[in-house]
Amino acid sequence: MKNYHELEVWQASMDLVEAVYKVLNTFPKAETFGLCDQLRRAIISVPSNIAEGFGRGSTKDFVHFLFTARGSLYEAHTQIEVAQRLGYVKSIDQLTDQFNSVARRLNSLIKSLSSRIK
Repeated sequence: MKNYHELEVWQASMDLVEAVYKVLNTFPKAETFGLCDQLRRAIISVPSNIAEGFGRGSTKDFVHFLFTARGSLYEAHTQIEVAQRLGYVKSIDQLTDQFNSVARRLNSLIKSLSSRIK
């Protein structure tokens, strides 16, 4: 693999970033510097950490950054659930499916790469 753009997990996480940003456009203005800002940081961290880990040059470092990406993914999903509870989002079913898809891909890649670390 030549670069991180070829990774399905990176591509799926970029699609998720786009979907979350679209939802954030519907939030009340009062949340611009609260939940919106926190959610933006968490969700953009997912593909960013995948890319950074890929660029580190070692499998051990890559796996470390994949774990960080997974943590950010779970953080962002929790924040979307908070937004739903607050009534900012009616349904998060489609987003949850995307979150779960990215999580499965991250878990598979972590498992695969971890088996190569000595």
